[in-house]
Amino acid sequence: MAIAHRTVGTGPNHVIVLHDWFGTSANWGSVLDYLDPDTFTYAFPDYRGYGLRKDETGRYTLPEIADDVLALADELGWTTFSLVGHSMGGKAVQQVLVRAPERVERLVGLAPVPAAPYEMDDATHALFHGAADDPAKRLAILDLVTGNRASRHWLDRMVRHSLEVSRPEAFGGYLTSWQTLDLSTAVKGSTVPVLVLVGQYDLALTEDVMRATWQVWYPNCEIRVVPGAGHYPMHETPVALATEVEAFLRPA
Repeated sequence: MAIAHRTVGTGPNHVIVLHDWFGTSANWGSVLDYLDPDTFTYAFPDYRGYGLRKDETGRYTLPEIADDVLALADELGWTTFSLVGHSMGGKAVQQVLVRAPERVERLVGLAPVPAAPYEMDDATHALFHGAADDPAKRLAILDLVTGNRASRHWLDRMVRHSLEVSRPEAFGGYLTSWQTLDLSTAVKGSTVPVLVLVGQYDLALTEDVMRATWQVWYPNCEIRVVPGAGHYPMHETPVALATEVEAFLRPA
């Protein structure tokens, strides 16, 4: 395959899963052990400059991610598919929807960035935009979005992974793209079925944020809170996450 990715399952229902700003296709925790491999086939691609594609250069934008997702679907022979996107990946799946709405069956946003530009005050802007070159800022962000509840060992592990598997210019480029891109007009009124899952302890992308954005733009949007989780339920509450996602994606 021209676009490197990982695959879980061999089932007839096709799902493409997009990772977050810090992660890769290899950083989905133990949730992979609880996905139904007979009902679903999941494809987990990396973005250019990340993971299996760390050495691939690019523009490092969400439109480029969407182009690569559609190219991967073509390579896999998937005419239609569902999408799952975590955090930044939650905004990237909306860019795929804008590009090819006829191909998207269902959409799951996991602690997802909304379609509008993501507003930051001066302190938040300095924190996020300084994170490409400063591991301490990466740790501070991770601690914030998990509700200041995660162990230092886990936070250090997540920071180490993000540093090892992403190019700084890719990390910075994708931040600029997901923060500033405005897809809200393009997605507003889309009738695709949408499930938004938000962690109970996520201090950044909260339930209130989701109701003011996703639920306004998508008429067929359900929002559910994942108890006991912050921004990373694939690590924090993997069984609950797999259950919620597959209950929504599973054919009637």
